[in-house]
Amino acid sequence: QVQVVESGGGLVQPGGSLRLSCTASGSTFRINVAGWYRQAPGKQREFVATISAGGGTNYGDSVKARFTVSIDNAKNTVYLQMNSLKPEDTAVYYCNVRDLLSETYWGQGTQVTVSS
Repeated sequence: QVQVVESGGGLVQPGGSLRLSCTASGSTFRINVAGWYRQAPGKQREFVATISAGGGTNYGDSVKARFTVSIDNAKNTVYLQMNSLKPEDTAVYYCNVRDLLSETYWGQGTQVTVSS
């Protein structure tokens, strides 16, 4: 059984920073591609960023130049460094991981609130 656990969310003031972590655990599961998505109340889930095990990245337009996704393959962990946070970044952030067999799993989400 694969478990995906996100952490690092919280309350931060506008202009502040947070770093989210996403760790996938399972006897043989290895992250091939991981993605971050977010969902604000009353809105559809939105793409934030993806990263491959090789380090290739892609970002949503609303977070480019402010967010950075990275991966530690040895720890099977993906990170999302979020800088210059805005109130509109407030959402539940979800991690999605996929292995080479395209087995896909979601985490439970972590709340990020940007407010003064």
